[in-house]
Amino acid sequence: MDKERQMPKDFFWGNSVSSMQTEGAWDEDGKGRSVYDVRPATATTSDWHDAIDEYHRYEEDLDLMKDLHLNMYRIQISWSRVVPDGDGEFNAAGIAFYDRLVDAMLARGITPMICLYHFDMPLALAENENGFMSRHTVDAFVRFGEKMIAHFADRVKYWIVFNEHNLYFTDEVFNISGYTKGDQSVNDLYRIFYHTMLAHARLDDFVHQNYDDVKIGGMLAYTPVYPETAKPIDIMAARKSDEFLNNNLNDAYVHGHYSPEVLRYVEQQGIDYDLQPGDEAIIGKMKADFLAFSYYRSTVINGDKIPVDAVPNRYLNYSFEANRFLQANEWGWAIDPLGFRNLITKLYDQYEVPVFPIENGIGLREHWDGQHMIEDDERITYHEEHIKAMKDAMLIDGAKVLGYLGWGLIDIPSSHADIEKRYGVVYVNRSNHDLKDLKRVPKKSYYWLQGVLAKNGDEL
Repeated sequence: MDKERQMPKDFFWGNSVSSMQTEGAWDEDGKGRSVYDVRPATATTSDWHDAIDEYHRYEEDLDLMKDLHLNMYRIQISWSRVVPDGDGEFNAAGIAFYDRLVDAMLARGITPMICLYHFDMPLALAENENGFMSRHTVDAFVRFGEKMIAHFADRVKYWIVFNEHNLYFTDEVFNISGYTKGDQSVNDLYRIFYHTMLAHARLDDFVHQNYDDVKIGGMLAYTPVYPETAKPIDIMAARKSDEFLNNNLNDAYVHGHYSPEVLRYVEQQGIDYDLQPGDEAIIGKMKADFLAFSYYRSTVINGDKIPVDAVPNRYLNYSFEANRFLQANEWGWAIDPLGFRNLITKLYDQYEVPVFPIENGIGLREHWDGQHMIEDDERITYHEEHIKAMKDAMLIDGAKVLGYLGWGLIDIPSSHADIEKRYGVVYVNRSNHDLKDLKRVPKKSYYWLQGVLAKNGDEL
């Protein structure tokens, strides 16, 4: 074995999920309704009531993770399971579930990571406060977050606040922030995003003021944007997209201030994002212990398709091009391992704090016939090439990487509620409209990954 290709012995290999996509049990043990609990199924999607029923089957799923040699599991605490109406009494039964889940991880040698918000706003706060449009919601969320951090800090040392936080600086914010009314204006977009950054900053400070051994970081949905050609307008569009959607947040996480370009744009455009006295001091205290991100694909931008007066946050609304040099899955997501390496190295060199890819995977359409193993060679190739690219970033480029977490390594409904877009190395036997028996069935990729992780990835 080439010693120069050996991975750190304390490297994290893990699985990453959200509560709404795993737990089910939407109306059990005092859980309140979230905005997802009332979203109906459609012809091509499921409702959110059952997911993969991990609420009742977590022991089985953790056994599979241990068998895979995974040593980290990133979960989410459902706000409405713990505080049914978002800002009232805490639900002891909800907290007790996460106690059982965390303790079961630790008993198997699996390190827990917790995310505090993954799109599922308590319904009461969405209806009464318009979600994160309201500073009351910010206060309620910080109260919930501080309670969870204080309760679990003795056992959980890795935390993130918002899943894919830069999505709150795009039009996706209106689907994931509890926003129920308004005209989806630029002012509303910037206000919601700013409120979520205030919440993150307050919890970042809470951790650093109270816990020396707990680490907290920001997380982005990172989709590198390439210019379609060498035309200056394409290059400018790609650069501005990166500045607004990525650098702006990472600058705040690490340095405690927003991008100067974004701040100038806000001033020039007269955007009211609800800046109040004392806020800048709160933002200025941020100091991320790591920079986390999801990475699935890269994309291409054509500057000629973008209206001249478009907000940079919305450039990709007008131009999300296919890359003619890369293969893509059925949903058009380009497969770009070298982009993964480039991103890891860029982030570490730019910010000089450890980086942590905590979501990576490929969605494929698969069907189990009840007898034969699913031969998901495309998934094996995807993970193999991305792990190799990460190792190149670490062992050739010198980037410090804490771990590699696959997304949904046990099948879960996609973020748009489609169980047929599967990411797992374990098949869950259900469809969008038929729960069947929810049996867990290892795929070919399961045994491949098990072999890779048994040797800490050193032989790739």
